[in-house]
Amino acid sequence: MISTNDFRNGTMFEMEGQLLQVVNVEHIKLARAGAVIKAKLRNLLTGANFEQSFRSGDKFKTVRIDKSEAQYLYADGTHHYFMDPKTYDQVPIDESLLESVLPLLKEGSVAYLLRYQDRLIGVELPINVELKVVSTDPGFKGDTVSGGTKPAKLESGATIQVPLFIQPGDVIRVDTRTQTYMERA
Repeated sequence: MISTNDFRNGTMFEMEGQLLQVVNVEHIKLARAGAVIKAKLRNLLTGANFEQSFRSGDKFKTVRIDKSEAQYLYADGTHHYFMDPKTYDQVPIDESLLESVLPLLKEGSVAYLLRYQDRLIGVELPINVELKVVSTDPGFKGDTVSGGTKPAKLESGATIQVPLFIQPGDVIRVDTRTQTYMERA
């Protein structure tokens, strides 16, 4: 069992027979009443997003998600293909299951296939990935680490904010949970 007090972004649980994942959570403390937890949830079986309020301390059934390593191979329009490194089996995955990871996915990268009761429900990337900066505005003399940021296009196609000293050709580490710059690799 998991309590609503333990909800974090990415937490998965079962409610009324549906497999849900917390997308965003907000704990609200009221003066005389108990705390209220407002959560934006994604139904992992249907893909629907919705908001729900919970009382503090409500309990729900935890779920077991099986995670297996795979290597991203290629895309052919609507499907993306991953290979199991142990059996060399190729698994086609519909693009709708890859919404959150698609901007940071590049050929040859490692990913984890998530299964619930032998049904594929999604793909997860490692906590950080290294990507090459393809294009960005030039930095100028005097730009510092603590200065501002600028947009940079990465080799995977994603555009993120990076510090002013980053140049095209640099390899950077990106946090896959928030899709933000971490450091130069």
